[in-house]
Amino acid sequence: METLQAEPTNRSELSLLVVDDSRAQRRMLSVLLGRWGYRVTEAASGEEALDACAREKFDIILSDWMMDGISGLEFCNRLRRMAGDTYSYFILLTSKSEKAEIADGLEAGADDFLTKPVAPGELRARLRAGERIIGMQAELLEKNRLLGSTLTELQRVHDALDRDLLQARAVQQTFMRERRASVPGGDVSILFQSSGHVGGDLVGWFRINTNSVILYSIDVSGHGVASAMLSARLAGLLSGAAPERNAAIVMSSHARRETWAPEDVAQRFNRLILDELKVDQYMTMVYVQIDLLTGKGRLVQAGHPHPVILRRDGGFDRLGQGGLPVGLLEEASFTGENFVLLPGDRLFLMTDGITECPDPAGEELGEDGLLAMLTRHRAMPSGRLLEALVWDLAKYLGSDEFPDDVSGLIFDYNGI
Repeated sequence: METLQAEPTNRSELSLLVVDDSRAQRRMLSVLLGRWGYRVTEAASGEEALDACAREKFDIILSDWMMDGISGLEFCNRLRRMAGDTYSYFILLTSKSEKAEIADGLEAGADDFLTKPVAPGELRARLRAGERIIGMQAELLEKNRLLGSTLTELQRVHDALDRDLLQARAVQQTFMRERRASVPGGDVSILFQSSGHVGGDLVGWFRINTNSVILYSIDVSGHGVASAMLSARLAGLLSGAAPERNAAIVMSSHARRETWAPEDVAQRFNRLILDELKVDQYMTMVYVQIDLLTGKGRLVQAGHPHPVILRRDGGFDRLGQGGLPVGLLEEASFTGENFVLLPGDRLFLMTDGITECPDPAGEELGEDGLLAMLTRHRAMPSGRLLEALVWDLAKYLGSDEFPDDVSGLIFDYNGI
């Protein structure tokens, strides 16, 4: 193999391989190409050319078709099968002019043809066409490299965000306290399943004093981090572990815990969201206060699904009058409603991720569908009933990936 270094030119040099079993033909082409500014390498056979291509990348290849051993056509075919993301512009030198033969050359991977004897003007024009192709390919490779680098960085950021969201989900789960808990006169069972890493639903309870318990179900508008952050703020404001920061608790002069009426709590949260937090989200809620001695309760419903009492005799009572969401309108007002639980009754609070769960055709479950599910499972203990409800919802949806957060709370009133 012989290499001829080209004279320097103002044009960027390209590497070019000349393949011909005629030494005179190789030298003639090499001298001409060198004058034009190409860095030229010679190969005396197809086998030698393949070895050269295995060691070095050539921008353009000029190869005779008819050679002893591996023909130019076979050399081209083997070159195209060699691994790598680079491309060499391949010109076959031939005396063949039949259409079928030219078609064979194109099928083998050749880009262009030149008829022998080669005319310098035509050769230079074909080389310039090849340079344009090589330039476009180099530009495409660089863009692909940049795209790959960008995708890698995006994946890294996504993975980091995914880890953060998983941690956030674990923290959010702690807001729900125990999924099963008992208070004098009753038991609490909680269901919470977010539709993504984090959710905007919040369900829970806290004691005011020995004889009173608060239950709540909240659904912050939207999905994702913003909704979860507001949900976390609300969890802190309804924490039984920190009564001094609880927005619903009032400490009397005798250090006895009292609470605002449910409708007043809704009004306070309405002002908090609009005047202090000033966020784009609003929320729906049901907030309930129950006297554990008497079973008497009072609730406020603010744009939330109706609470349901599963009566011990097998009936159902739907509570609430609808009402406006919290944090949507400054002039919104909220109305409380009284009810009574008898020993053996169960109060069920839920978010609209249950009642608005769609089937594959888009038909929502609705309150009637929910009551049918509750009827089917009402003989179960409350914890198992909630689990069965999730299974039924997944079956109704046709998937266990819910489009909205699914949460609920059942309070079993046992009486004292």
